[in-house]
Amino acid sequence: MVLHEIVEKIGFKILAGQESLQAPVTHAYISDILSDVMARSQKGTLWITNQTHMNVIAIVFFKSLSGVVFPEGLIPDDDVLAKAREKHIAVLSSELSAFDIAGRLYAMGIRG
Repeated sequence: MVLHEIVEKIGFKILAGQESLQAPVTHAYISDILSDVMARSQKGTLWITNQTHMNVIAIVFFKSLSGVVFPEGLIPDDDVLAKAREKHIAVLSSELSAFDIAGRLYAMGIRG
């Protein structure tokens, strides 16, 4: 599935990386432990996290993840969003909980 399809179906707010919404999404991963994401995520993963600091953008970039979703209306600081825009990283936000986002992704056929 392509990221823009997920954005439309779930109703994510696009905070950065509009130009990256053609990225394929093959997996989803939920974790707030950055080393866990580094070790277990893979290209094509959509990451769901409550962490909103700059290191999140670095991990998405270095692991070639499809993007990052912040649940429960979380929005990172402007400097984090500026770095995401610079690196063309899709940064999304949702009022849904991480659990609800994962459930909707699962129902769409996206697995961990």
